[in-house]
Amino acid sequence: MTALHLKTAEIEKATHSDFFNIAVSVDCVIFGYAEKQLKVLLIKSDLEEFKGMWSLLGDLVRINEDLQEAPYRVLLDRTGLKDVYLEQVHTFGSINRHPSGRVVTTAYYSLINLCNHQPKQMENEVHWHPVNEIQKLAFDHKLILDTCLAQLREKIMEHPIVFNLLGEKFSLRQLQDLYEAILGVELDRRNFRKRITLKNWLVDLNEMEEDVPHRPGKLYKLRTQLKKEYQVAQKQNLEGTLV
Repeated sequence: MTALHLKTAEIEKATHSDFFNIAVSVDCVIFGYAEKQLKVLLIKSDLEEFKGMWSLLGDLVRINEDLQEAPYRVLLDRTGLKDVYLEQVHTFGSINRHPSGRVVTTAYYSLINLCNHQPKQMENEVHWHPVNEIQKLAFDHKLILDTCLAQLREKIMEHPIVFNLLGEKFSLRQLQDLYEAILGVELDRRNFRKRITLKNWLVDLNEMEEDVPHRPGKLYKLRTQLKKEYQVAQKQNLEGTLV
């Protein structure tokens, strides 16, 4: 039997030095919902190469930081937000995606309720932008945004994640408005309500809307246990994902 020739980690690093000089980053696509529009939180780029352009919120992963910790730190440091829904989406590694050198980034999306969370202000401007009005972003962030939006659209009819964008109480009209804003299409009212009802996600609160310009609708909320179970499952999935 042929003996296996082993090498030390030091030799591996010395003989492959270029491979150990690649930076790793995270980018967060933070979705919010207001005025019947799906919005994303953007920040003015602080790089001269992208002067005047908007970008997603992100940062390099620190040397002493695990990958799964980085997006939570970015959200907290850049916006003051914590304990929010996060989902890992995709890793982007095009050679020239960053002007400073080779940077491989992992993208996450977050869904937050704008009534409960407002980002803190920084030296760089931080603003909410309607997703359907965004044409161009710094780096490859438009591709990252589009990829995260596509995954969100794929999941919303099968998983109760969009309820993170609403208040605790909502009408079916408000829920349909949210789905239409995310999907970018109008939905048939009867078919939508039938599909949502079959999911058995909602609890009828036996309350009605008040002070609305239309016929008041019944109010609902997401089943408490369902929301907790899904958030726990997503956090476990995020922490256990290897990229």
